[in-house]
Amino acid sequence: MRHRPRRRARVRFAAISMRPRRRWRRFAVQYGAVLVSALFCAHALLTVTAALEQLHGPAECGVPVFSAAEAGQYERWSGVAAAADLPWSAAPPPALTALWDRLGSARLVTAFRITLPNPLWNEADNVALAASLLAGTFIAPGETVSVIGLIGPLTKERGYGDGPGYADGRLVPVQAGGVCKIGTAVYNVAVYGGLTVLERHPHSMIVPYVHPGRDAAIATGHKDVRVRNDYGRPVGLWAAFADNTLFVALYGDVDAPSVRWQHEELARVPAPRERRPNPGLPAGAEQLVFAGYDGVTVRTSIIVQRPGRPPEAKLLSVDTYRPLPGVVEYGP
Repeated sequence: MRHRPRRRARVRFAAISMRPRRRWRRFAVQYGAVLVSALFCAHALLTVTAALEQLHGPAECGVPVFSAAEAGQYERWSGVAAAADLPWSAAPPPALTALWDRLGSARLVTAFRITLPNPLWNEADNVALAASLLAGTFIAPGETVSVIGLIGPLTKERGYGDGPGYADGRLVPVQAGGVCKIGTAVYNVAVYGGLTVLERHPHSMIVPYVHPGRDAAIATGHKDVRVRNDYGRPVGLWAAFADNTLFVALYGDVDAPSVRWQHEELARVPAPRERRPNPGLPAGAEQLVFAGYDGVTVRTSIIVQRPGRPPEAKLLSVDTYRPLPGVVEYGP
């Protein structure tokens, strides 16, 4: 009877002493995964190419997913653009000055930029074409405009080629792929500029050029960006694509509020891994081709500050993005 408490005490002590080891093993596994992803950061473009599969069903335009480190640096790829940074600032084209004349003002309300670091297929041409169609848009007081209505139809006949898009949980070539950057830029300009957003949809998976909750997908027939001018004066949109960067600006004699974005991550789903045989690898060898991208649920709101009024919090959306699977190749 005296020995039983000692045995139980020893068992309890042994169980307790194992917990730090388990924690260290979990830490080592997680830290190792981060290191592996970082080592393959330089292979982002190869990663995307290897992940391509044949298109099935409706698609929305997307972009290549970069490493986790790059994806966290959204400001590197997008953000508010200053007047001096706009490619037309030094020599405004006649069509822009004509828009200013129609508006009765050359006042810049706000502008937004999005950079394409590694355009795929005809992505750059698609964005440039869409920007040229958006430029010069006049929005009268009370008028609603649709991005697809302005830049569409998104067809070959219109001049659009294949670009990167999301379909069935994959990145694949789709007609007019890449023009979601137009929708995203217009959405951000509308929020910053105080326009009323009537329609906006997130992508099915994360895009790395803006924070989750600030993107706007476009897909003919079921995803559009629609905004309304509730000012008492007209406003206008101008856009251009230069040096792999899209610029969209809002002009008009209106007083836009100060806007501060807030994002709250509500849930995260780790990206799964798919295994694919690669005859070029030795038997038993493996290589991580694509780290994948986690799925997240994000609540996005803004704090709006107008002169002489208290700050106002406004919920914009709660968006859920599916994970984008990673790819591991192995020697058969």
